[in-house]
Amino acid sequence: MTRAEAVHHTPDEAYAVLSALDRPCYVVAVDGRVGVSHGPPRPGRGTLLAVSGALPPERLGAPDFPPRHGARLPYMAGAMAGGIAGPRLVAALSRAGCLAALGAAGLPEERLDAALAELTRLVPGGAYACNLIHTPMAPRLERTCVDLCLKHRVSCVEASAFVQLTPELVRYRVLGLGTGPDGRVRAGHRVIAKVSREETAELFLRPAPAGLVASLVAEGRVPAAQAALAHAVPLADAVTAEADSGGHTDRRPLAVLLPALARLRDRVARERGTGPEVHLGAAGGIGTPHAVAAAFALGADYVVTGSVNQATVEADTSQPVKQLLATAGIADCVMAPAADMFEQGIQVQVLGRGTMFPAHAARLYRLYREHGSLEELPDAERRRLEERVLRRPLADAWHETAAHLKEHHPAQLARAERDPRHRMALLFRWYLAMGSRWAVQGETARAADWQIWCGPAMGAFNLWTAGSALAVPGHRHAAEVAGHLLRGAAYLSRLRHLRTSGLRLPPACADYRLPPPPGPGHPAGCN
Repeated sequence: MTRAEAVHHTPDEAYAVLSALDRPCYVVAVDGRVGVSHGPPRPGRGTLLAVSGALPPERLGAPDFPPRHGARLPYMAGAMAGGIAGPRLVAALSRAGCLAALGAAGLPEERLDAALAELTRLVPGGAYACNLIHTPMAPRLERTCVDLCLKHRVSCVEASAFVQLTPELVRYRVLGLGTGPDGRVRAGHRVIAKVSREETAELFLRPAPAGLVASLVAEGRVPAAQAALAHAVPLADAVTAEADSGGHTDRRPLAVLLPALARLRDRVARERGTGPEVHLGAAGGIGTPHAVAAAFALGADYVVTGSVNQATVEADTSQPVKQLLATAGIADCVMAPAADMFEQGIQVQVLGRGTMFPAHAARLYRLYREHGSLEELPDAERRRLEERVLRRPLADAWHETAAHLKEHHPAQLARAERDPRHRMALLFRWYLAMGSRWAVQGETARAADWQIWCGPAMGAFNLWTAGSALAVPGHRHAAEVAGHLLRGAAYLSRLRHLRTSGLRLPPACADYRLPPPPGPGHPAGCN
């Protein structure tokens, strides 16, 4: 029996007990007054009304998700393309017991090679993943990423934007398969798939397609012995339900998507005659403890943050961008044409506040839809493009685009020489791609053209942190953000449990408290 302890009644005393998450909390009535304590009431000295067991952040979500990935907490930071989620960010979260994915998408081979080497140095054997993004227009990029992951012995990839399975993804999975002492198949290469549709999720919930595996064996790219094990395990170890998020997004509501994927996961497991082998995560809109607690209440095994990490000290983007993100509101995100799938009309969610990029990008897509070539553009539109958007003659912009294509995508350049409309699309994609680069580099001369991937979680995070130490960009360290989100979620989960027992708490205890802002003379950026 837990020993009796003092009963606390004042709001500050009650909060101290409630927020001690590694200890149980007892709600006790003594002499007509209700208070809280770490121990039960003494016999004859009070009435026990409710009990909440210890609930440290480690107990949120699925208990076996963190150890499977070498982590301590059910928390993952999703990849942010272009190296925004770089080695500093990934290492900081890994050291804090979280899992984080390197933002490999868009990085040239030499930069990705260097980043993975740096991670190996910073957190040898640590918990981290490398993003593997589906690139149907340039499949060699997938092969390069997988080759580098194998070279640096990366044991986990975050697979994103896949609408179909590819040989490279399957190759990575199969090359990690083996058997343990008990004879069961073990996956030395783990896959965490980020999806927003049930049909895509099902691809990862089932074993790798036999046809793809057989082709890899025939090509000599995977050994037959490992290929023979592929049918025994799902393609993914975890599937992240990506709701309304920054960047590429279908803007699905998490409360709809997550339960749907949970039902699908359980159905597939029943069909295969296995237990729930695949963990299910929640991403999109995760920017406050309330959102984290809601995700776990919906059944998530782990949560994934995105936009909020871009504003942290360790994120590899410019300081002006972090300052701009710190002013974002919930309604300050808009959709804009995507650089990688411009012709298909695919959009990404970006910050609309403080930049003209969404309006400029929308104009480019309208021009592409209405005209067959650059030569067909009306004179007024041509001048507007050169003066306000591209800020250079069309010929100069195309020259830079063509030089890049000649080195990296010669087939696209050859097609552009035959197809004037494709040439126009490639030129417009140059502006879209440069928008994110200008933002990361903090090019103030092109501040109006910054493309900043961002979801509504950023605005929610700013509202939650207002008036606290985390309101200051220089104090937003990734590990601290993760810690407060999880502790806040555990605190709110404790309150929800106690409220079901009829407990009414004072307003001062109704929410998790962030540390106050630094006092005078306390430099920004200090912990």
